[in-house]
Amino acid sequence: MHAFARTTLLALLLGVIAVVVPDSTPAPADITVVKVDRAEGVAVDPDVVWVLAAGSDARPGDDPLRVRADALQLVGINTRTGAATAIGIPRDSWVPIPGVGSNRVNAALYYGGPQLLGRTVGNLVGVQPDYVVVATFGGLARLVRGIGGITVDNPRRFGDAALHPRGWPRGKVRLNGMKAVEFARVRKELPRGDFDRSANQQRVLRGIHRRVVERAREPGFIESQVLKVMRNLYTRGLSPAELFRFAQAIAQVDPGKVTACVLPGRGASINGASVVLPDTGTARRWGNDARRDARINRC
Repeated sequence: MHAFARTTLLALLLGVIAVVVPDSTPAPADITVVKVDRAEGVAVDPDVVWVLAAGSDARPGDDPLRVRADALQLVGINTRTGAATAIGIPRDSWVPIPGVGSNRVNAALYYGGPQLLGRTVGNLVGVQPDYVVVATFGGLARLVRGIGGITVDNPRRFGDAALHPRGWPRGKVRLNGMKAVEFARVRKELPRGDFDRSANQQRVLRGIHRRVVERAREPGFIESQVLKVMRNLYTRGLSPAELFRFAQAIAQVDPGKVTACVLPGRGASINGASVVLPDTGTARRWGNDARRDARINRC
């Protein structure tokens, strides 16, 4: 059986099990998938699925669904063509949060959980996500460790005195476990700060996807990984069919048809806080580009 076909079949079977059989995994878990509630229908291509991937800045004892987000990537996937795009949203972007007022975009998770975070990012880009995925630091580290580590293309040498004093060299870098999380979190030594950090997050996501594709044909690999994810997965608002669609969309991404851009903006200080004023015109243009086929024409 083709690797992608096996993946989607397992996703369907395990999705049914997860919904029909009481879930032993307490919420919140390492990874939470939430279906976004929509007040109004949005005219988009039915083949395109939008997923907002968010890293939770939760510490031990925190609810990862009600703290500030650490990473934000809006990912569009065309299930017919296999094309995909990731739009990185700098977490310090100063935007209107419905019902709250203007604040950093990552604060939306704290104020209203995944639903409000999805709505806030959707309003910025002009594309409302179908799902919001929230992962903890530990969840991402275990995911990377479970697939045997990843390789990223690092454009510059950088480090962090607290997280990784030796630094990461320029070129292909091997990351595993928490080092992948640290690579995606560092910003102080990066020349463009929050913008370069968002680009590094995209490199980690692409590294994960490439690694899964590389190992997909190994006997038992897909089965074992799906089972590991399901043990630490919590879903909210998804039917078995929707969970299947979600898993199928991810499985069908072609690594050669992926584009990635980080939303531009400029630094500013508001009430003494360092923030990013995002280029809302570019955000809407990218949203329009990607709405129909999950591709951005140019960054």
